[in-house]
Amino acid sequence: MKAFPEKPTVAVHKFSSCDGCQLAFLNMGADLVTLTQRVEILHFLEAGLDNPNTPVDIAFVEGSLSTADEIERARRVRSASRYVVSIGACATAGGLQALRNLDNSHDQWRDAIYANPQFIETLQHARPIASEIRVDYELWGCPINSRQLLAAINALLFGVPPIDDHDKVCLECKRQQQVCVMVTQDKPCLGPVTRTGCGALCPTFGRDCYGCYGPADNPNTASLSRRFQGLGLLPDAIARRFLMINSGAPAFHDAGLIARSGGNQDD
Repeated sequence: MKAFPEKPTVAVHKFSSCDGCQLAFLNMGADLVTLTQRVEILHFLEAGLDNPNTPVDIAFVEGSLSTADEIERARRVRSASRYVVSIGACATAGGLQALRNLDNSHDQWRDAIYANPQFIETLQHARPIASEIRVDYELWGCPINSRQLLAAINALLFGVPPIDDHDKVCLECKRQQQVCVMVTQDKPCLGPVTRTGCGALCPTFGRDCYGCYGPADNPNTASLSRRFQGLGLLPDAIARRFLMINSGAPAFHDAGLIARSGGNQDD
């Protein structure tokens, strides 16, 4: 990695999303004030800075690509940025918008929902940022958190790649000595196949992980699907576990479609 200037420049861009991952910046509180002493934020609409085409050292991108205009904007971001970091499930895997990719009746849904569908210019499929431009680093999560964000920025400023935290949530539970909710409460937890980064937030409060940080490395979704069957979940319920926030991630996408069809992933 090449050295940054004394005060690197940063932009935060939004595409199709709920703005939740951008709040990881604003939720820093006092740390955000400290951060602005180390970097110069030039574009961040959520914070009132509107300069989308300015060249920057680091561009953070939230949201999926859901319109042709967004694809063009993403290309402009890439050409104006030294590093591009996609943040959140929408940017890394299409997010909730990618649910419509599972159905081929995009036009029928659009026409049924909107009074004037001729003004709706959405793509047939919602796409992650990396499907159209080169992305240097990804931060998974729905939403990401301030700890992830600060760690990534610090790594970049020190000239090293951000750590790709792809351990499973189960390992995080063990580190925190949390009791397994699937073993003790028969809850259909996606922790065995989901990457950590959240700090095992949901199991800490006694609920099952629902996969908001996307698939971990080598996720054994076939085994987990069989375990869910043993808990009494029907195929549609198992499919919904995988095909929710990160349905665009290949591992969860394939597992969900197989479960929905009633098939066996080992076949």
